[in-house]
Amino acid sequence: QVQLVESGGGLVQAGGSLRLSCAASGRTFSNYGMGWFRQAPGKERDIVAAISWTGTRTYYADSVKGRFTISRDNAKNMVYLQMNSLELEDTAVYYCAAQKSQFLFRLLRSDFGSWGQGTQVTVSS
Repeated sequence: QVQLVESGGGLVQAGGSLRLSCAASGRTFSNYGMGWFRQAPGKERDIVAAISWTGTRTYYADSVKGRFTISRDNAKNMVYLQMNSLELEDTAVYYCAAQKSQFLFRLLRSDFGSWGQGTQVTVSS
């Protein structure tokens, strides 16, 4: 099991930027793919972005392509989500997640076995 702690959420105006951070501990971070999910009130928790254990492969949901960037620093056990051009629809609780198994790059929610507590992102008009 890995422990994940998100930070960096907050209130921002539409068009603004935020950078979310996720600190990982508890196992060999560099062997695991990571992802960011979000959940708005009354909606499912959906994947936003994912990154492979080496950082060479990434995935973005269509709704955030060109605006969000996922990255990782394996030396620091950190994963980041840079969010630019934020829209009202980006308002949600954002969760960092780690894949269940090493050396996998899968995108279903069920492929992720460790979750952070979530950080609120609120975009205002």
